[in-house]
Parts: sequence; C-alpha cells; structure tokens
Amino acid sequence: IQNLINIESGDKVRAVINVRTLSDADYINNNYLIMCTESGTIKKTLLEAYSRPRVNGIIAISINEGDRLLDVALTNGDNEIVIASKEGKAVRFHESRVRPMGRTAAGVKGIELGEEGNNKAIGMLCVSGTDKQLLVVSENGYGKRSPIEDYRVTNRGAKGVTTLNITDKVGNLVAIKEVSETDDLMIINRSGIAIRMSVQEIRVAGRNTQGVRLIKLSDSDEISSVTRIEKEELEEEEVLTTENTNETSESTETTE
Repeated sequence: IQNLINIESGDKVRAVINVRTLSDADYINNNYLIMCTESGTIKKTLLEAYSRPRVNGIIAISINEGDRLLDVALTNGDNEIVIASKEGKAVRFHESRVRPMGRTAAGVKGIELGEEGNNKAIGMLCVSGTDKQLLVVSENGYGKRSPIEDYRVTNRGAKGVTTLNITDKVGNLVAIKEVSETDDLMIINRSGIAIRMSVQEIRVAGRNTQGVRLIKLSDSDEISSVTRIEKEELEEEEVLTTENTNETSESTETTE
C-alpha cells in the first residue's frame, strides 16, 4: 500500500477505511472517522472533512511529539468505544462523549494511562450492540474472550477496568478484538510463524483473569499481530483456492 500512495519517508500506513462514497452529502455528513493515538487521545471528525482528498494527502489529525496514531474506525455516531491499554485496562464509553472536531484538531483524552510514561493504548474498537464479545491477547501468547457487558460503561478519560490480569508469565496486552462465535483468529509471531484458530476454541472467562495459552512462543519471540477473520472471508478464500486449483489442473491436462 505504501508504494501506491505518496507518503513521507519513514511514515507508515496505520489504517485503511472502506467508505461507501465521498459524493453523497447525506452519507458523509452522518458518518464519522474516529481516531485513537498511543497516548490514549481520541478524536471524532465528520467524514465530510475528508471528502476532498489530495494526491499528497490531507491532515487527518495533529499528533503531539512522541505520540503515534494507533487506529481509525468509521462510525455512524451511535456506537460505543472501547480503548485498551498495554497494562491490561479497558475503558468503554458512548461515542457521544466525544464531540466532533476539525481535521487538524489533536483530540481529547480517551483513556487515563497514568503518569509513569510506560503505559500506552494498544487498541480501539467501535462496538454496536451489547451481545458482542471482546477477545484479548498478550505478548506471551495468552488470551481469552469476555462478554462486552462485563465492561461497565463510563465516561471517556477514565482509567478503565481490568481486561487481562498482567503477570510476568502472561506479559503485556498487545491486542483487543471484537469477535463472534463464527469468527477465526490469525496470530502471527515476530519470527514469522502464523497460526489460525476458531474463536470457539478460546475459553470465555471473566475480565480479571489471565486467560489461557493460545500459542507457545520461544523465549526470544512474541506476538506481532492478531487479526479477526470472518467466516465469509474464509469461505471466499476457499472458493478462490478451489477454482485456481481446478484451473491449474485443467491447464495441465490440456498441455498434456
């Protein structure tokens, strides 16, 4: 992706958002982009503000020195926000607690991270409905899923509640995902090893627990990324793989 767009050297793509259109006035004036930084800052801006893009890009958010953009989500203005921290806390609040701001604004505090400077936000979710489950994964390969109702709704800027009991064995929190029973999970290590598992295989547990081991890591390895994969995506991949295999087989038979 970075080879297809004009970005500065050393910069990185942090999110790719699929929007229906940028020419429908009703759509762009009733949907928002919500951004979260590693310092726990959150900002909400009307999609309309990004409806006139330029080749070299436009300012999306003002980032303070030492901070980095963490994630971006598209929302309709009526979702709940969940922000999780490295130290195993998560805050849940309605997005109406974040007023819309201009593109160049820096945002407001989404989660309290403390004064020590070692903590940071590691994930943001936009959640609709109360029947969802939140899945968390630690750097040492431990994880679990819990009902979102286990996380009480608070105001933005709160310290949050425990989402994973952090210990030396478990390690710091590295990912939080919204999942359903039918999803799969892809976990990739820094060493390049990837595993895929069904969400159903992961135990449902209370917030203040360590979870279970999802993947065994060597002492020098750790989790690099965690991705939720919907069953529909898997089925499409399987169909494409089957079609490609059949085409290759037919081509081989024709050649012979």
